[in-house]
Amino acid sequence: MIFSMTGFAAASQETPYGSFNLEIRSVNNRFLDIQFRLPDDFRRLEAAMRELLTAQLSRGKIECRLLFSPAHTLDIDQQLNHSLLERLMQLEQTIKTRYSSAASLTVAEILKWPGMLESNTAPSEEWDEIGMMLLQTALKDLKAARMREGDKLRSILLDRILQMRQLLQIASPRIPALIASFEDKLRARLEEILGNNENERIHQEITLFASKIDVDEELSRLQAHLDEVERILNQGGAVGKRLDFMMQELHREANTIGSKSVDLEISRISMELKVLVEQMREQVQNIE
Repeated sequence: MIFSMTGFAAASQETPYGSFNLEIRSVNNRFLDIQFRLPDDFRRLEAAMRELLTAQLSRGKIECRLLFSPAHTLDIDQQLNHSLLERLMQLEQTIKTRYSSAASLTVAEILKWPGMLESNTAPSEEWDEIGMMLLQTALKDLKAARMREGDKLRSILLDRILQMRQLLQIASPRIPALIASFEDKLRARLEEILGNNENERIHQEITLFASKIDVDEELSRLQAHLDEVERILNQGGAVGKRLDFMMQELHREANTIGSKSVDLEISRISMELKVLVEQMREQVQNIE
């Protein structure tokens, strides 16, 4: 299986202390970039959470968010940080002494002040276990979502490979006849210009021209690159970077075919190949 870098998962649990909710969002990124949004009481879990995510994810921008809503039954008076409240009142008085027109803090503003409300029960190992358990559950769901999305991406890429192979089947038989036709035209033109006494010169010019318009080698390399892309997709795992490199190789060969073409149909096929490669490249950007 291959994995997309895009996904979302969430897990929650209700406890006597309140509700715990954890969310993980994942989008594509060149490397593994993990960001946390944790309440102050859970900051100590960041190292363990990062270790768990790093062990199971290879690429992507990951945002892990943990929310904790205290139970409504907690005693507000016992939660109030009295020392912080006293300090806040002193600061307010100092400000009003210098700026008499300053507005007073409301009760709602005071209660929302960072650190003003403390948990009725201090954070414990039990809280840590809940947080890590929710992360493991959400991570499992995230990987499953990324796998499902990866399977869709794989199907899209295989479909584009099939379309490219069909174009190559149209192009390959045209090359020998195309070269022969242009050789005849060129020979007639050169004989008209140079006469029949310079057969060796005519042969050299024809050989040089034929090598410039012959795209058989590019078609063969393109076929080999498609085989390699298909092999990588079937192998699975963290293959995004390798596929991205293969897209560059596919585009290079398709572009060369177009630049060497002297036939309208081959030029059209080259353009179609480049469009398909670009479509594949867009999908590959989302693969882990």
